[in-house]
Amino acid sequence: MLSESSARPWLSKYPDGVPADVDTSAYESLVDLLDSNFAKYSDRTCVSFLGKAITYQTIDQAAVSLGAYFQGLGLVKGDRVALMMPNTPQYPVAVAALMRAGMVVVNVNPLYTARELEFQLKDSGAKAIVIIENFAATLEACIANTAVKHVVLTSMGDMLGALKGGLVNYVVRNVKKMVPEFDLPGAVRFNDAIARGKRGKLTVPDITGEDVAVLQYTGGTTGVSKGAVLLHRNLVANVIQSEQWNAPAMRGLPPDEQLCAICALPLYHIFAFTVNMMLTMHMGGKTVLIPNPRDLPAVLKELTKHRFHLFPAVSTLFNGLANHPDFNTVDWSHLRVSLGGGTAVQSGVAKLWLEKTGRPICEGYGLSETSPSACCNPTTSRQFTGTIGVPIPGTYMKCLDDDGNEVPIGQPGEIAIKGPQVMAGYWQRPDETAKVMTADGYFKSGDIGIQDENGEFKIVDRKKDMILVSGFNVYPNEIEDVVSQLPGVLECACVGEPDDKTGEAVKLVVVKKSSNLTEEVIRDHCRTNLTAYKLPKTIEFRPELPKTPVGKVLRRELRG
Repeated sequence: MLSESSARPWLSKYPDGVPADVDTSAYESLVDLLDSNFAKYSDRTCVSFLGKAITYQTIDQAAVSLGAYFQGLGLVKGDRVALMMPNTPQYPVAVAALMRAGMVVVNVNPLYTARELEFQLKDSGAKAIVIIENFAATLEACIANTAVKHVVLTSMGDMLGALKGGLVNYVVRNVKKMVPEFDLPGAVRFNDAIARGKRGKLTVPDITGEDVAVLQYTGGTTGVSKGAVLLHRNLVANVIQSEQWNAPAMRGLPPDEQLCAICALPLYHIFAFTVNMMLTMHMGGKTVLIPNPRDLPAVLKELTKHRFHLFPAVSTLFNGLANHPDFNTVDWSHLRVSLGGGTAVQSGVAKLWLEKTGRPICEGYGLSETSPSACCNPTTSRQFTGTIGVPIPGTYMKCLDDDGNEVPIGQPGEIAIKGPQVMAGYWQRPDETAKVMTADGYFKSGDIGIQDENGEFKIVDRKKDMILVSGFNVYPNEIEDVVSQLPGVLECACVGEPDDKTGEAVKLVVVKKSSNLTEEVIRDHCRTNLTAYKLPKTIEFRPELPKTPVGKVLRRELRG
């Protein structure tokens, strides 16, 4: 029998007070967790949106009414309801409403095309949708081919009060022209649905940890999109795991100071859903909702209004902010944790962020299938490590070869994860579930990593993104990390391209931040830092990299 320290060498890396395992016994479901928070923090600000502070009590009451409205339509426990909105207060209202009604949240990317939306609505079997009017035309184009019978239509200003909300909606519709014409007969406005629900009664069914809470569709950047089935117990566990992991950095917070988290990541993405919305609500904190993180001047202007402590983001957002001329207008001195996830944090970005804020980016790792957090650097870190840290409480990880055998320490293999946050499987796809789950309950991530003797993990790359040059494995992350350290590089990404001599060759795409950066400068830097078969054969300069709305670089669009 292995001792705990040899089975989990990473426990030695845990900061004082962080437990080895997670205790979720206080909450049977997300409903229990939410109800507890609404009762405990009713008078506190729950979300801040476009300058308006909205209390836990307001969110709570609106959620009860909206849940009653859905039940009044005849929807029952287990029915799926899609949410297709940017970051607005209506999101947490809709989530709390559906959870309490026993229904399943289907998070939808609001920038989907009609084809992508139709696929997800059909695949999930959603019977209803809450959608912001900006994207209603997309729904109109495909709704006839889906099972959706009920549409709740919201607009940007719905929870900002009559005067401010009316002004915001006028600007969105008439000045910025952000709402294309649409025709959705029978659609009910969000505030009308709340008003109707007030006349009904919400009946909370018996909900256990084994009930489905969320269908979280994988990004689809590497294949067909699949719905990860996240149970109530998966999400409860990940919220508490994240709370325990952040606790050492949060201990110094004055007892009378409310935690404030910046939510610049979209709530339909599992990183923001769990680590921003659910975690912050669980801790009685205030979430500052950023509706459009691509508008960097607006993001920085909003940040000037808050004393904030928690900032989860992706590498591209950290990079964009740190390089923005308005960066120093923000008071960064109260920031305690910068969490990097969603994609690899490049060392050049991390170095600049540390210089400018005094706080390192704590890189973490997870997937839709793990609710999402599985591994993270200690939040007490004082420097960027270049690793994804260690498995968080209650989580086991190992690296496997192609035959499913654990590889020796220090050897690359596919990262496999086991823990209370791991999904129940893919929605109605037992064949796909069987491909990723091992007999002993580990989820195979599709990411190649290395574990060192201390239990720290480092991502080498996505299995599918690996480039094979004359039989040698080349991992894009390594090359990107090296190139990102050049002062004149704003962003970079690399992919494999067909090559007559070597099978594949490395193609590097670079976005400059300095006109002094030349192809020869990059090649000299690469020759100094990379072995010959890893050197880029092609170097291309572009004004920007193609990305998903979450900020992940779309490598497939760089090929060809």
